[in-house]
Amino acid sequence: MCGIAGMVHPERAVSPRRLHAMCRVLTHRGPDDEGVYRSGPAGLVARRLAIVDLANGRQPLANEDGTVHAVVNGEIYNHRELRAMLVARGHRFDSGSDAAVVPHLYEEYGEGFPARLEGMFALAVWDERQEKLVLARDRLGIKPLYYASHDDGLVFGSEIKALHAAGVPRTVDMQALSDYLSLMYIPGPRTAYERIHALPPATTLVWRHGRYHACRFWDLSAVQPRRDLSPASAAAMLRQTLLASVAAQYDADVPVGFFLSGGLDSASVLATARRLWPERELTTFSVGFEDASYDERRLARLVAERLGTRHVEAVVTPRPEDVLETILPAFDQPFADPSMVPTYYLCRLAREYVGVVLGGDGGDELFAGYQTYLADKLARPYRNLPGVVTRRMVPALVGRLPASGARTPLEFRARRFADNALAHPARSHYLWRVVFREAHKDRLLTPEARAGLDDSYHTHATYDYRPTAFDPLTHFQYTDANVYLPDDVLVKVDRLSMANSLEVRVPLLATDLVEFAFSLPDRLKMPGYRPKRLVRRALSGMLPEATLTAPKRGFNAPLPRWLCGPFRPLVDEYLGRQTVQRQGFFRYDEVNRLVTEHMAGAAEHARQIWILLMFSIWADRHRIQR
Repeated sequence: MCGIAGMVHPERAVSPRRLHAMCRVLTHRGPDDEGVYRSGPAGLVARRLAIVDLANGRQPLANEDGTVHAVVNGEIYNHRELRAMLVARGHRFDSGSDAAVVPHLYEEYGEGFPARLEGMFALAVWDERQEKLVLARDRLGIKPLYYASHDDGLVFGSEIKALHAAGVPRTVDMQALSDYLSLMYIPGPRTAYERIHALPPATTLVWRHGRYHACRFWDLSAVQPRRDLSPASAAAMLRQTLLASVAAQYDADVPVGFFLSGGLDSASVLATARRLWPERELTTFSVGFEDASYDERRLARLVAERLGTRHVEAVVTPRPEDVLETILPAFDQPFADPSMVPTYYLCRLAREYVGVVLGGDGGDELFAGYQTYLADKLARPYRNLPGVVTRRMVPALVGRLPASGARTPLEFRARRFADNALAHPARSHYLWRVVFREAHKDRLLTPEARAGLDDSYHTHATYDYRPTAFDPLTHFQYTDANVYLPDDVLVKVDRLSMANSLEVRVPLLATDLVEFAFSLPDRLKMPGYRPKRLVRRALSGMLPEATLTAPKRGFNAPLPRWLCGPFRPLVDEYLGRQTVQRQGFFRYDEVNRLVTEHMAGAAEHARQIWILLMFSIWADRHRIQR
């Protein structure tokens, strides 16, 4: 695990000063070591967080004759099998690191080698003989990689700040800002900056002689649907696939722990580990809140006690200075998923005890855990009701519901359903997650900011994936696996774990497990209106009944109350008239209306305010103005 960066130029030697600047800003991703390779037109750098072969795993790595060099961020879980195959073909190794297989694998298979890797990775390979650079990112986008054309060459890095250190300008992409206002994050390949792009998951980019092209090496749409499995046989296969994934990802030369949220996904990973190692001490980590409606520590404790773990927990007491100095700067661009705050404190807690953690991310996308899938299914019969019911009676009833600061307020879910259920299914699935709709953005953005938008472009296009052979539920899961998972969920976990120099692994996103889940029909994953039915069946008897029957809650934070409490000074400073007008992106009157109504309890605008607040802090820290 580490941070990587580099640059290549077709006509001149790379700058050692810029290489070292890129490396220096990634120190938090790899505090244990620094490595630099520079030869003529190319340069690679790596900051290492030592996890496997602590003594001999330095990067950059090379083949036997020093003509192929590589830097790798992440973990290659099938490195032992690959190493054995490569040794049999005559390759020699001087490192036991998992990443050491990469330059040799490139020698054997050329640009197609990433398809043979199982793991989470972002990597770069420089071929001296052909003067060719190869970049690649893992199948689900667990590890990040950004690139930009600059000074007639190409620069890349694990984080955007590395590209800025190389001199790439900070010109704002207004379409990305529009996406951010809609979704709380920026869907790739866009970033907040016009010149910088995120390399998509499962993609290889090849640069040679000043030109580059990219291609995918894997796609879930190629998975063949299975119609032959009974619920019992599917549950048995899920248990076996989970066992293989957890066993492969537990391997490390530093202490390993487990996130335990109280939900089904993290509990499934832990239960699988306990089945593999009945006598081993397992350490679990949870955070909670003083607000009881958001606190899941009781459920987490039930699982920890049932499985006999050494359980460590803490109450989140958010500090404005943590948001300003560590949490938001970890993202380099606007990001406003409210769970970023508890995720930071959870990673900080775990890092006090271990160097690696196994988490439960990905389970909702694989096994239909989100409430949005339930809304998608409920919307089908709702669209067939008479118009007087769906367009008049239901909206009128929903409009009378009072505002609430509860974790999952009824009026919020009811209003969201009434507003969006009649849209085209693909659009309604997108709208379940939208915060600022287009009409609201029109009122919010200044004329100068709106002038930078293309009226023909809509954020909905980000969710408009081509038809697949999947049933409707799996098609929506496919969309989320390509957008929400890599650009929100995995971005959040990567940045905040790396801000604490902690490696987080995601066993539920092992390739075999993902392909298995996407091969299953919706009748196995969500029969009727019962989300995650298959997972609950597979883990029956392994977890407390309260865990198996608990509804989906999500890793949410008491944001409505935090904005009125510990974060109120941030709201007053960064959403005040002087700051908003100086930055020039938003109309102050509309920002002030949202803040005033929320603080007075007249309406609940927590997500809208949080989105604007995170943007304003980012713009202020990077001195960005219209």
